[in-house]
Amino acid sequence: MGVTLTEKAESRLHTFLLGSASATSVPTKGIRISASDGGCNGYEYGMEITSSPKPDDIVMSQGNVLIYIDAKSAPLLEGMVVDFVEGVMESGFKFINPNATNTCSCGKSFSAGDCTPNGTPCK
Repeated sequence: MGVTLTEKAESRLHTFLLGSASATSVPTKGIRISASDGGCNGYEYGMEITSSPKPDDIVMSQGNVLIYIDAKSAPLLEGMVVDFVEGVMESGFKFINPNATNTCSCGKSFSAGDCTPNGTPCK
């Protein structure tokens, strides 16, 4: 199953990828999604544009977007949906993660039961 993008998220990510493309098209350009120790709840989401997947990345594609999932993060991200929300007060990517037992108010940090590292206070 891996990670799923909503139609809005896929469109926005595809636009980012096109905007970051150099004069020569890079066929491996995509988005790497990860979870790492940090954030106020223990884990924080990471998302970056990359044209060089790491050897252990799990590779998926959805529509026009290549998705690379960090292999160590995969169990924490399994079944996650990435959405893009636009509003007057807030716009950005939203992570809907069925593995998260708790999230912080900003939605960029989460805990996942007993395996969660210690969080760092929000600033």
